[in-house]
Amino acid sequence: MRAARSLRYLRSALRYPVHNYSTSFVKCRSTCAPASAYNAQLSTILRPVFMASRVLSTDSTKVVGGDVSKAGPLVEYERRIAAGDLVDGDACQVGTLGKLQRLYDELVVSADDCQLDRYATPEKTVRSGWFWYRLMPQSSYSPVKGLYLYGGVGTGKTMLMDLFFDQLPSNWRKRRIHFHDFMLNVHSHLQKHKGVSDPLEVVAGEISDEAILLCLDEFMVTDVADALILNRLFRHLFSNGVILVATSNRAPDNLYEGGLQRDLFLPFISTLKERCVVHEIGSSTDYRKLTSAEQGFYFIGKDLSSLLQQKFKQLIGEQDIAQQEVEVVMGRTLKVPMGANGCAYFPFDELCDKPLGAADYFGLFKSFHTLALEGIPKFGLHNRTAAYRFVTLVDVMYENRARLLCTAEGSPQELFKNIVTISDAKHTAPRTSSRSRRSDDSDLCVDNELGFAKDRTISRLTEMNSKEYLEQHAEERQLSQEVTNRDAMEV
Repeated sequence: MRAARSLRYLRSALRYPVHNYSTSFVKCRSTCAPASAYNAQLSTILRPVFMASRVLSTDSTKVVGGDVSKAGPLVEYERRIAAGDLVDGDACQVGTLGKLQRLYDELVVSADDCQLDRYATPEKTVRSGWFWYRLMPQSSYSPVKGLYLYGGVGTGKTMLMDLFFDQLPSNWRKRRIHFHDFMLNVHSHLQKHKGVSDPLEVVAGEISDEAILLCLDEFMVTDVADALILNRLFRHLFSNGVILVATSNRAPDNLYEGGLQRDLFLPFISTLKERCVVHEIGSSTDYRKLTSAEQGFYFIGKDLSSLLQQKFKQLIGEQDIAQQEVEVVMGRTLKVPMGANGCAYFPFDELCDKPLGAADYFGLFKSFHTLALEGIPKFGLHNRTAAYRFVTLVDVMYENRARLLCTAEGSPQELFKNIVTISDAKHTAPRTSSRSRRSDDSDLCVDNELGFAKDRTISRLTEMNSKEYLEQHAEERQLSQEVTNRDAMEV
């Protein structure tokens, strides 16, 4: 039996309603005046309306014995359509929802075989830890394959995975985590097991004891240390029955492209494709850019330190500004030049020109919900490492739904103009003069990983300065404050 349904984009994916897109990036000269030319250019981007109608097979909703599932991401999607909570979306996302629904149904049917129930006590549970595995090695691959979702920026990968994860039973052994955070945890656990013959096997055992279903968001490999351990780590995880659901901007074959010692990473790609169904989200629409952006704190121009500090002081109110220190990982700390009322102030070079990484940024946003960042430069060959750190910083901020105030030398697009992929570089139009070409291209940075990552960063910076994002941030802060006040009254 097949039924035609009206398909709409899942608004809760973005957590905001969809609006016309305009810019809040403000260019400042001697006075802080709107960048009319830039605004005019971006205001031409109007909200497209996507209507789609597809025939969905009930095969994706069958569970057992012909009974139709009454739960799962696609079922929840349709429930919200019926409730009028959704706006129109494209068929690419709906096709992905079908893949996620089929995975959900397979997991429900095979929950016992996959040992998903954390409270169940099957016969081999008492010997499922890494210690017993070392005494009596055994392979226990899951009967269910995972899912690897990849596609362009802003196409809803994270939203779709979150919709899937939120429908899973609460008693299942599951975990949803950003890939950066996941790898930080892995390296931290490896430090604890120094001296063991195979610490990766121990860490994999600990991970699989906690979660059989592992959902990793933003799978992106840029660090050689990560690349060299992923194959062995996931070989142990998959052998322990772990099921992987991941999102990424890159197809599996393009992961860690051009990286150091990539030949040692290639077996991981083969293992990944063997243990996961690979699905591309083909949408060309960046839904983050369909938000309105009328109340952001992104100021373009030079010599705007006083303006940024003024905005910073308005946010912290009457609280005193002081240098602070936050704990990171493994006993390390990060100094915050100025902090108060959950807001931190950094010059760009203090946060992105020093040897810091995702661990430092995650530690920062465990203590602060707002960052004022002064002096973001345009990126190129001369500051490629800083560009990588800035991309990671934006990823961590977005994951933590943090608020950004900043001054920059250009719009997000202008900041990354000189960062290109190899393919982009090959298609660069030749200059009429070799001298002008040398001058124009002297700071051109040809870097595949950074070239792909820049699109995600531009997209996220746009959304983070939108009215919807900032309103949600304010609501979450108000709710958090109410909870804090209530707890204080109960003490």
